[in-house]
Amino acid sequence: MLNDIHVHRFPGGTVSSGFEELLSARRKRLSEDLALGRLPHRNFPVLAVLAPVMTQAEGEITYPGDPMCLYAALSVAVRNAVRDAGHYNDLAPGWTRFPDLSYRMSVGEDGYRSYTDSPNTDETVFDPRVWDRAARERWIGLLRETRPRIVLISSVSPAHRYALDIAGLAKAEIPGVYVILGGRHVDETTTCVPGADTLMIAPSSTLAVMDDGRVPHVVDATVSGEAYHSLDLLMRAVALSVDLDTGWVAPSAVRPRLEDLLRRDGPAPGRSLITLTGQDAVHAYPQEGPRLDLTTLPSPYEAFAIRSRFPIFTDGATGEIQRTAHVMVSNACPYQCNFCSETAKLAGGLKKFSQTHAGVERVCEYVGYGAEALFFDDSVFWSGTFRDIAEFCAELGGVRRAAAGELDEGLLRSLGGEDGLARLRRLQWGAQLTVDVLVGLHRPEESATILDLMREAGCTYVYIGIESMSTQVMDRIHKNLRRVEGRDWAQKVREATSLVKSHGLRVGTSVLFGLDGETRASIDETITGVSELIDERIIDLASPNILTYHPATPITRIHGMTDKLDYHSPWVDNRKPYIYFEEAFPGVVSVTLTEDDLWYIHNETERRWGAIRNDSAPVPLEQDPRQAR
Repeated sequence: MLNDIHVHRFPGGTVSSGFEELLSARRKRLSEDLALGRLPHRNFPVLAVLAPVMTQAEGEITYPGDPMCLYAALSVAVRNAVRDAGHYNDLAPGWTRFPDLSYRMSVGEDGYRSYTDSPNTDETVFDPRVWDRAARERWIGLLRETRPRIVLISSVSPAHRYALDIAGLAKAEIPGVYVILGGRHVDETTTCVPGADTLMIAPSSTLAVMDDGRVPHVVDATVSGEAYHSLDLLMRAVALSVDLDTGWVAPSAVRPRLEDLLRRDGPAPGRSLITLTGQDAVHAYPQEGPRLDLTTLPSPYEAFAIRSRFPIFTDGATGEIQRTAHVMVSNACPYQCNFCSETAKLAGGLKKFSQTHAGVERVCEYVGYGAEALFFDDSVFWSGTFRDIAEFCAELGGVRRAAAGELDEGLLRSLGGEDGLARLRRLQWGAQLTVDVLVGLHRPEESATILDLMREAGCTYVYIGIESMSTQVMDRIHKNLRRVEGRDWAQKVREATSLVKSHGLRVGTSVLFGLDGETRASIDETITGVSELIDERIIDLASPNILTYHPATPITRIHGMTDKLDYHSPWVDNRKPYIYFEEAFPGVVSVTLTEDDLWYIHNETERRWGAIRNDSAPVPLEQDPRQAR
């Protein structure tokens, strides 16, 4: 397959008479079938899945969140399908209606949905949160119940092994199903050189592991990059490839239909890549269309209900954990830490909302959907731009204080009236900032002003990645900007966390063990330094994590792991102590750490950090849940 790669580019503007005749014939045939009752409707079933990264702690999910990468990736395709208005020529996916407010307010935090006879868009998602025997059985049952024509899967690298198993089960249960895979793992492992006809395919990519037989051929297409419009384009091509006699996708028809659409319409907006993964060849379609404006994209929650409940946000009167929506106003991190897969370089460039007012509109929309709290998932809130943060917080604070009659009609409509406005006034939210943003790139008084504005706009929580308290470690990872003699990283961490705490905000922190230069002494230095901040009640939450290798990060190359990553074998021996750390599996954790080090980190952080530690210890899988079938 990888020995025969074809890269295709189409500028658009060329309409084939044969294509127009095909479209017309399909429309006519479908109209006749509907009129004569041979078909009850024109929609075929479709399912979307977020492949889980084992995040189960002693039987309870720890901060699972909503599958925002999946929701965002589907946003354009789902909106266009719901609105339709000729978007689909004939047959169309079964995304026909958005969930109403009553449905949104009734859902629990469980990721499982009941697929009804006439599902709303939220009910077409399978979100198992953890991949175990029970999840596999539920997936098999859902496949048999719905018999989807298309399955869409989103996966980060540590979940890729489970994504392949999810795809394999779909192929086994529904032989005619068409499987499309996207997500960060595909983003990092399958790319096209801009302006060239060269594919960069990493050894751990979906294409590579199917090509050399490490896994069966269970994925028909991949989509990577800024794929919002590309996925919509591919969905239209696949819909046109559904055989009107059998009702199933004819895989051999997808490529000519995709090329027909590209010849007519040209490349999709943004920078992305579609690959069709035939048994004998790969056909790749780089999309280098107009630059994306994030504010023009549908909001991820338009089609999906808010299910997250974050324990950091509770009702002051009842103690009840609040329904928490995820928000993003930028796509990547402006900094270049060598261990991180969220850098702007890997995302194809930094983009953020072009207007802060759009951020306020998004907040009001989510509150109208039932959100009681929000967490901004931006790697750095508003990319760390204080001007944007100030403008956003000033407007949001003003809207929260305004009477209904004083509000912009559009915002009031998004809130859904007085009930939504009441929720907005009680709204809590959190965001991520960095040590460097707070005390390295700005004067203390500038950061103090911003923190006050955030608090006045409803912010109650700030999350900071401190990574390590060891200078010998931090000097190697492209963090700790604007260094000053006599002021080491640990001092800057203390200054930043103390500053946030002094402005009445709770402080959460992420700690990452296993970076370059890590030793048992540096591990002790970090555990002790964080313990001191906990004892002084500066830190409210500390999350211990282990460096795991993402395919495209510099540290993966530096440590010589690019060709060694196994993100495809489903039944690895994911034993203790690996299960105590999210994303950690044997063979993909930092080579600077031994198993003894992992045990030591787990035991010492549990002992010294106590209840402040955010524990994310998943329950191990049975040896091979496939036997459950």
